[in-house]
Amino acid sequence: MKRSGFKVMTRLAGLVKPLIGFMVLAIIMGVVGNLCASFITISGVTAVAGLLGFSVKWSIKAVFISMGIFAVLRGILRYAEQASNHFIAFKLLALIRDKVFGALRKLAPAKLEGRDKGDLISIISSDIELLEVFYAHTISPMAIALIFSIIMCLIVGSYHWLLGLMAAIAYIAVGVILPIYISKFSGDGGLNFRVKSGELSSFILDSLRGLDEIIQYNCGNERLDAMLQKSRDLAQEDGSLKSKAGMGSAVLSAVLIAFDLCMLFLSTYLYLKGEILFDGVLICTAALMSSFGPVVALANLGSTLQYTFAAGNRVLDILDEKPVVEDITGKEDVKFEGAECRNLSFSYDEEEIISDLSLTIPKGKIVGIVGKSGSGKSTLLKLFMRFWESDSGELIISGKSINDINTDNLRDMESFMTQETHLFKDSILNNLLIAKSDATMEQVTAACKKASVHDFIMGLPQGYNTDVGELGDTLSGGERQRIGLARAFLHDSPFMLLDEPTSNLDSLNEAVILQSLHKQHEGKTVVLVSHRPSTMGIADKVYSVENGRVS
Repeated sequence: MKRSGFKVMTRLAGLVKPLIGFMVLAIIMGVVGNLCASFITISGVTAVAGLLGFSVKWSIKAVFISMGIFAVLRGILRYAEQASNHFIAFKLLALIRDKVFGALRKLAPAKLEGRDKGDLISIISSDIELLEVFYAHTISPMAIALIFSIIMCLIVGSYHWLLGLMAAIAYIAVGVILPIYISKFSGDGGLNFRVKSGELSSFILDSLRGLDEIIQYNCGNERLDAMLQKSRDLAQEDGSLKSKAGMGSAVLSAVLIAFDLCMLFLSTYLYLKGEILFDGVLICTAALMSSFGPVVALANLGSTLQYTFAAGNRVLDILDEKPVVEDITGKEDVKFEGAECRNLSFSYDEEEIISDLSLTIPKGKIVGIVGKSGSGKSTLLKLFMRFWESDSGELIISGKSINDINTDNLRDMESFMTQETHLFKDSILNNLLIAKSDATMEQVTAACKKASVHDFIMGLPQGYNTDVGELGDTLSGGERQRIGLARAFLHDSPFMLLDEPTSNLDSLNEAVILQSLHKQHEGKTVVLVSHRPSTMGIADKVYSVENGRVS
């Protein structure tokens, strides 16, 4: 969704609420610190005027003492302001990451299946990191610039109202009109840059994962050329933004000089008319020249915020995206007493996968489901897990629709083993404990024996503490599959959903696992999806599913 910069800024600013106290403190220190910085210059001009013989309100000694005090306070307050702003920024980045991961957890797996993982990584890492510019260098600087500018207008205006008006026009032009102009001048460059950056990250990640195939089929040059082209496109987009930022900076410098000269000419004119004293000319001109810092910071953000707002827009897309299914809470927990589906239909987009399917899964039985690839077997298991909502019909567990069962309760009753076992870059033990974090070593060992993988693990140099590598790439497909099956056993739920649990195993290991399933399934109900006739030998009942229907 394309949001305006103002809307993105408003949404992001709303997240500051938990740290509003620190933000107020940063604003106060920023205003006082900038006043100190301006009064160093004003005091210096006052001293010069006094040395030239003009009548000034302060003595030379008082002026120099005040300059020293202002200088020390400026350093302390500047440091404290920046420390507060960065404390707020990094706390909020942690909060946003937590919110994004929470949103991704709700979107998974339905909304994330087929999603560009490289682009997601780019959002979670670099896009969120870019929001630091907004929280550390935008929110409080805007408030500081507003309050500081009002105070300076009153100070300058105390000499003559026209001078105060001139100062107000200058601050508005530099702090409001110029940033808006620079932002509009940059167009959608920031968003295009973030999108291209995500595409490049995704392409590199994809290339690294497929490095073996790239080498095997000698297509490295083609991948490298494509990567270089994406890099050039990204550099071109970045160069365009930098060029526009440079032009904006040149315009800003010209505008600053113009307003300084306007203040000098106007104050000189008023002096010649006798409406102000000569010290008013010096002090008002010096005050304006030394007080542009806060509004210039806003003007310089005009192009920088293009990146930030583009990143914020992508982060907000994740936070605003609606999940396919919402977690259910507040219902009374149920115990597993069997399952069935009645007249079930389901489609991916416009493609119908399951059509008017009905079958019964009695408690304590092994039910086999066979059928060709794409016939809806795996989809049925995912619907039982409530990863998606069915289009029509009902999925029933213990006599209740799964839409009336607490999500945590439903998942506790089910163990789901997918065709592809995902292993995290961690030890085998920690990968197993995902299924049951408080499991004892005896329980882990028993689950691995049932999956015919214990002996293999014990044969590794570090046993259960062996690292499996990224995506489990140090293990074979069959070894990963057996660890996945061990997870299902360790979860120890009454309803096991096994999707092709022996597809990557040889006949010997398949026989061992099927024998274990047959012996150990007492008190458990098993749905066994497979295309292998041999796997169906242990099933009490077999359903054949073709084109989403029981045949």
